[in-house]
Amino acid sequence: MMVQRFRLASYNLQKCVGLDLRRRPGRSLQVIDAISADLVVLQEADKRLPPRPAALPHDLVEDHGWHILPFGQVDGSLGWHGNAMLARPGIELLSTAHIELPGLEPRGAIRADLQTPLGPLRVVGTHLGLLRRNRHRQLASIMRHLDRLSDLPTVIAGDFNEWGSMRPLQAITHGMTILKSAPSYPAPRPVAGLDRFALSKDLRFEKPKVHQARPARVASDHLPVWVDLLAA
Repeated sequence: MMVQRFRLASYNLQKCVGLDLRRRPGRSLQVIDAISADLVVLQEADKRLPPRPAALPHDLVEDHGWHILPFGQVDGSLGWHGNAMLARPGIELLSTAHIELPGLEPRGAIRADLQTPLGPLRVVGTHLGLLRRNRHRQLASIMRHLDRLSDLPTVIAGDFNEWGSMRPLQAITHGMTILKSAPSYPAPRPVAGLDRFALSKDLRFEKPKVHQARPARVASDHLPVWVDLLAA
């Protein structure tokens, strides 16, 4: 009997500027499409300066069959603080929220409650800060936000920016497990597992994987990562 699964990916686009210093949104979408994910959580999906226009154009994304979850602005930013989510048809959006994060750098997280083929699922997308103390405060803010909500199977996905031990961050994500991940940064020769998933304990999953097929090694400084969630 085939086990039903839901594939969730996370990818830091680096604003669609590859290691060849060329901004090629079509190449970024080629990488995303190759993962065959049901939902993709993106970081650095918008350009940096206000009004932060989308680095990955809306019409191009939709032409590839993706639905852009409404965290940004029509014809403007794709998401919020560079965080965005793309979903395949058949996933119902129940609610969304922006999560303000502390720190010297402007940072934020996004949350989507979804109805998926596996049932209800809550997904938080984030890009944590460069300073360790800020990462701890930011993850704690996300957990406080989640603690105020009704219980749902939950995933936090994104660029955790953590080069060292995950133990301090794991201590903050009470009731969730930060999964071990293969190195995804830097893309040409990865040495650090910066891109991660944290899962609530009611979710079944297979070991996360890193997508390395061409042109992923040049499309961004990060490789995308993905995890298959399994039916209970």
